[in-house]
Amino acid sequence: MRIITWNINSIRLRIDHLRRLVDETDPDVILLQETKVQDHQFPEEAVNELGFTHTKFRGMKSYNGVAILSKQTLSDTGGHDWAGRDDARHIFATLPNGLEVHSLYVPAGGDEPDPTINDKFQHKLDFVSEMKSWFPANRDPKAPILLAGDLNIAPLESDVWSHKQLLKIVSHTPIETDGLNAAQAAFGWQDAMRTHTPEPTPLYTWWSYRAKDWRAANRGRRLDHIWVSPGLDGKVRTMQVLEDARGWEKPSDHAPVLVDLDL
Repeated sequence: MRIITWNINSIRLRIDHLRRLVDETDPDVILLQETKVQDHQFPEEAVNELGFTHTKFRGMKSYNGVAILSKQTLSDTGGHDWAGRDDARHIFATLPNGLEVHSLYVPAGGDEPDPTINDKFQHKLDFVSEMKSWFPANRDPKAPILLAGDLNIAPLESDVWSHKQLLKIVSHTPIETDGLNAAQAAFGWQDAMRTHTPEPTPLYTWWSYRAKDWRAANRGRRLDHIWVSPGLDGKVRTMQVLEDARGWEKPSDHAPVLVDLDL
């Protein structure tokens, strides 16, 4: 089974990019974040035409939004409202083979890494803190579960272009990385991306729009992640960051990430 996660940064604006991604990679399931569309405006017909006849989505106007696109039926669907906010950041569903998939979009956190003056950063910390408790309380780690999405934190030194220069920049501050690592450890999540591309190899999924030549500058961060439960130990066969998509015309600033699972 081939699964892709992607912060598409507006599905309506980039529906042709989605079409190209499907043509080039032929995935079974796509997990999207930042769809930026209300549910009644979701381009479901266009998605169905791409072969994804089973879709689940949660959206809101202009911001956030998550979706699951599948070629197989989806059951037991839902989504949690993290940190007490109904802001369309989580959706999950179960596939016929028993695999439960989660598309998750962690808040970016604003620009100032100080929760006393930046409510957005406090929201992010609360969200990640709840990840630590919610999954152990509501899921069995022995079950086959995949969590993927834009987690907006680059936890490892080799997940950023400069560990030293980004230590005080939101997405790589110690309080964020410690929180994400604690959430991962609490459920026994395995970092599927680093399983296949171990440290200290640099691994990025996001490059700022501000760079005139993002590829040459290569000041990237690994903000997108794929985690698998202990129930999927040894099942991830391949992993690839599809960097070329970042170079498409009017691209998302995130690259899709692909994994193949032996199920």
